[in-house]
Amino acid sequence: MQVVESRKYIRHPLCLPLGYKVLGVSKKDAKEEARSQTVNLSLGGLLFSSMTMVREGARIIVSMPFEDKVFKVKAMVVRCTKNAETRLFDVAVSFYNIQEAFKVKMIEQIYLIAEFRDLLTLQTGEQVSLEEASKKWIKRYSARFKKLYW
Repeated sequence: MQVVESRKYIRHPLCLPLGYKVLGVSKKDAKEEARSQTVNLSLGGLLFSSMTMVREGARIIVSMPFEDKVFKVKAMVVRCTKNAETRLFDVAVSFYNIQEAFKVKMIEQIYLIAEFRDLLTLQTGEQVSLEEASKKWIKRYSARFKKLYW
């Protein structure tokens, strides 16, 4: 038996914190925000773990915090399956449009720059600012980023 891959975009394993809120038809139907983390990201969507099942087709708002900011992204649940290994639900969501997808890619880059800043701080023994790390990151990796996503 041959498995046919139906994914449109390459998935990148990445563990980032997130919150998500399932939206209802009315405000009173909306659920409280739950906390989780990403399993992987792609240009079209992301996969995260949930303690509870989320209905396929549900509209959700994904909140991705970074330091003192919270980025919000609109998405729709395309699949929710029980993971036998983790005993959690794997929730796959699709972004509403390319702007939402691009927002997530930029958030991913911000997290990678923060990790790069921490590495530079360890290597130099001096505190490196996010701005300084960003400049070095862009100089080193912007051409690669452009090739991957444009």
